[in-house]
Amino acid sequence: MKKTTKNKNGFTMIEIMVVVVIIAILAAFAVPIYIDYVKSARAAEAKSVMSSISNAADMYFQTTGTIPTSVEDMVTSGQLTLKESTTKKWEFALKVNEIGGGEIVGTSTDQMAGGAGKEITYNRDEGRFTGYGTK
Repeated sequence: MKKTTKNKNGFTMIEIMVVVVIIAILAAFAVPIYIDYVKSARAAEAKSVMSSISNAADMYFQTTGTIPTSVEDMVTSGQLTLKESTTKKWEFALKVNEIGGGEIVGTSTDQMAGGAGKEITYNRDEGRFTGYGTK
């Protein structure tokens, strides 16, 4: 008697479908985490600049005795220097009502990879950021 054996090369359709389902489940968890990471990374530059703006506002008050009304006041007086690459991506508004208080708002422009209109707020009273790229 002659025995014949089947040559089993490759994967069955069920095995392939199981692998695809596992990859889809992993992607469902990974994609939102990755999107939050990207937002946080894009917002990091603005957060750093907003901290500098807060410090410059305090120095401006110490130097002039008046509270700055805008970021341009501090740039003009030499208390603050902003990179052109930052000002192309973000616009900053200063809402300081007293020294050490108020808030700084950063709004993205269309030059930022995440799109225009994203807002980050730095609350000087609480010392924390809220909005785009924060949790």
